[in-house]
Amino acid sequence: MTTEHAIEAGHAAPANATEYISHHLAHLKSADGMINLDTFWISAILGFVFLAVFYMASRRATAGVPGKLQNFVEMVMEIVNDTINGAFHAKSKVIAPLAITIFVWVWLLNAMDFLPVDLLPKILSWFGVHKLRAVPTADVNHTFAMSLSVVLCVIAFSIKAKGLGGWIKELFTAPFHANGLIATIALAPVNFLLQMVELVAKLISLSLRLFGNMYAGELIFILIALLPWWAQWALGGPWAIFHILIVTLQAFVFMALTVVYLSLAVEKH
Repeated sequence: MTTEHAIEAGHAAPANATEYISHHLAHLKSADGMINLDTFWISAILGFVFLAVFYMASRRATAGVPGKLQNFVEMVMEIVNDTINGAFHAKSKVIAPLAITIFVWVWLLNAMDFLPVDLLPKILSWFGVHKLRAVPTADVNHTFAMSLSVVLCVIAFSIKAKGLGGWIKELFTAPFHANGLIATIALAPVNFLLQMVELVAKLISLSLRLFGNMYAGELIFILIALLPWWAQWALGGPWAIFHILIVTLQAFVFMALTVVYLSLAVEKH
């Protein structure tokens, strides 16, 4: 595991620690500087990996003695299913596939932090690519986009459960309910403001929680890579083992909160 955090032999390292850290925290951007290409392509590739593995497991599934891949997929589905049964009490054909996709995909994105910090940048430097960040969830743009998708799903679930009119009505009549036309009109702006605050809070909490944990983990791995090789063994190993828990926990939390938010969206006040 020490090579995860070591500067590989023969790698042209920056002149000092500051340059080294800045180099590893710089994104590979598009020509116009608007898109982080490393985040986009790594996320897309891992998405296809997830689809391929689970499709393969479904094709090989058997009612007899299951193989290792089937056991793994069934374990993941059981974890997700227990979370859904405990938090989501409505009926939906979308919630289970959505939760499984979020959990596995976010775990794969987080798990990129286990690769040696210089491995992918070193390989791509042979092809003229000199900037790369391998952990998409350490990019706040990516976690914000995923959280925005969750918020849009929350709105869609709410509209489907209550109808467009019922959802709009709830925006202006909850959480503070009133009796009488005048009281309802008076409380409508307050209710609408609180509803918007709730949506924005969900967006920010989901995105920054995941981003903060993964960014901190990535930065610690980079700092460990600056140490002598014997210190990398002593510190990198325990931190990598502990980081397995963080990677898995953050994927589970993101999935569980999504299920909870969708459950709240379909419930009536």
